[in-house]
Amino acid sequence: MKNLTVLGSTGSIGTNTLSIVGKFPDRYKVQALAAGVNVSLLAEQIDRFKPRLAVVLDERRAAALEHLLPDKTDVRILFGAQGYCEAARLEQSDSVVAAMVGSAGLAPTMAAIGARKHVALANKETLVMAGPLVMAAASRNQVSILPIDSEHSAIFQCLNGQKRAQLEKIILTASGGPFLNRPAEQFADITPQDALNHPTWNMGRKISIDSATLMNKGLEVIEARWLFDVPAEKIEVVVHPQSIIHSMVGYRDGSILAQLSLPDMKGAIAYALSFPERLELAQPRLDFATVGALTFKKPDLDKFPCLRLAFEACRRGETLPAVLNAANEVAVEAFLDAKIGFTRIPELIEQVMRTHQLVAKPDLNAINAADQWARDQTRRLIAAG
Repeated sequence: MKNLTVLGSTGSIGTNTLSIVGKFPDRYKVQALAAGVNVSLLAEQIDRFKPRLAVVLDERRAAALEHLLPDKTDVRILFGAQGYCEAARLEQSDSVVAAMVGSAGLAPTMAAIGARKHVALANKETLVMAGPLVMAAASRNQVSILPIDSEHSAIFQCLNGQKRAQLEKIILTASGGPFLNRPAEQFADITPQDALNHPTWNMGRKISIDSATLMNKGLEVIEARWLFDVPAEKIEVVVHPQSIIHSMVGYRDGSILAQLSLPDMKGAIAYALSFPERLELAQPRLDFATVGALTFKKPDLDKFPCLRLAFEACRRGETLPAVLNAANEVAVEAFLDAKIGFTRIPELIEQVMRTHQLVAKPDLNAINAADQWARDQTRRLIAAG
């Protein structure tokens, strides 16, 4: 029996995780659930999975959650950053599903690693902001970090059983998002609703916008750099609109291994939960005759400058990836609130990156300071118009 804490339980990854857990009650027991603001869904999850601990964003929502639960519900309710970290360290859990969105996931993930919990990682910002520190802590505490992102799960599967010294390159596939074939001169007219309409994946709002700008792929480049210990020069991105090949690994003899499946997150989540076994999932099977042609093309870095900026941050490292991520989070939020246009997102990120003074070999305090500086700087630029 594997005992789980699920951070981000009401999001897309969290709900899919609990869907899998619910099908294998003999394998998994939920000990803690942590969400943000969706207290009604969290209350339903608590009623079904009976965790010891539940966490929400703030005190007001904690009170609302308590009001929704039956009087006899035996669950402790916490809130805020301290609550998330306590859930991550919970003694009764041995594994943590880290599926919080954005930079808020860094501290709980580090808390889980420090408490020697194995981590199934969906929060890519954790490795984007503090990759060297996170991986060093995992090594020091002898815990595994298994990827939940479909692309990184694919790479992990293609590396499994192979000699790492023979690796030549990692190839991350990208759907291209909803604007792959839209002319760049029409990008100024893109609305938040346009950008949320992803052609192949069902994701949360922030990740959907990141996919539309290709920043999501850029963050995955930085995540792959640390997760698999490869330099940016050995990471390639290729656009694959069908989203059937989830990523590939090339070896020095010219062989390329790929992992294929229909675009659904449950397979990657299940593999992270059950590794090295594979669960018997009642998922639709890939039918090559029905799928037809698989196509590939190079990403257009002029049209999608966020990917170019992410590669730059990956190569330069230090505090720049944290700055990239923070500026992007603020810019995406402003776009969703209709405060800026779509093309302003990469412009803001680049402006903030260009004015940042890198901090060499940063610790967590320096990373958090760079994150806050970038957020403040981005907000000032937005306010200035």
